[in-house]
Amino acid sequence: MSPTHTGVTATPAALEPCGGEDHPDCGIRDVLDRIGDKWSVLVIVELAGGPRRFRELQRAIEGISQRMLTLTVRRLERDGLVLRTVYPTVPARVDYRLTGTGAGLTHLVKALADWSLSHRTAIAEAREAYDRAHPGHDIR
Repeated sequence: MSPTHTGVTATPAALEPCGGEDHPDCGIRDVLDRIGDKWSVLVIVELAGGPRRFRELQRAIEGISQRMLTLTVRRLERDGLVLRTVYPTVPARVDYRLTGTGAGLTHLVKALADWSLSHRTAIAEAREAYDRAHPGHDIR
C-alpha cells in the first residue's frame, strides 16, 4: 500500500460506527448539532440552576446576542430540551426552564466542563508545541 493510499476497507454495516455512511442514522448527528454549539451548552448550563427569564440568560451568557439567544432557545425548545412558559401578565412574563430530557443532559455537560478544566493546560501546551513544530499551519 502506498503512503498516499486513501482507500477505506469496507466493513459490514453492523460493525460501522453510528453515523457511518452505510449505517442507519442513530440520531447522534442531530444531538451533536444541537448540543455541539457553544450557545446551546451555555444555555443548558445556565438553566441547570433553575428557570431564567430571557434577559437573565442574556446577561449571564457573555457575548451572546439577542438574536442568537432567541434562535438557541427556540431550537432547544423544538428539540424538547427547554420549556418556554408565558405568564398572562402585562407586560407578559416569559421564562425558560429545562425539561426532564434537558435536565438529563446536565450531568454530561458538567462532566465535559470538568474534563475541559482539568485538561486545559495540557491542551494549551499541545497546541503551542504543534504551532511551533508546524509554522504557517494556522488551523484555528
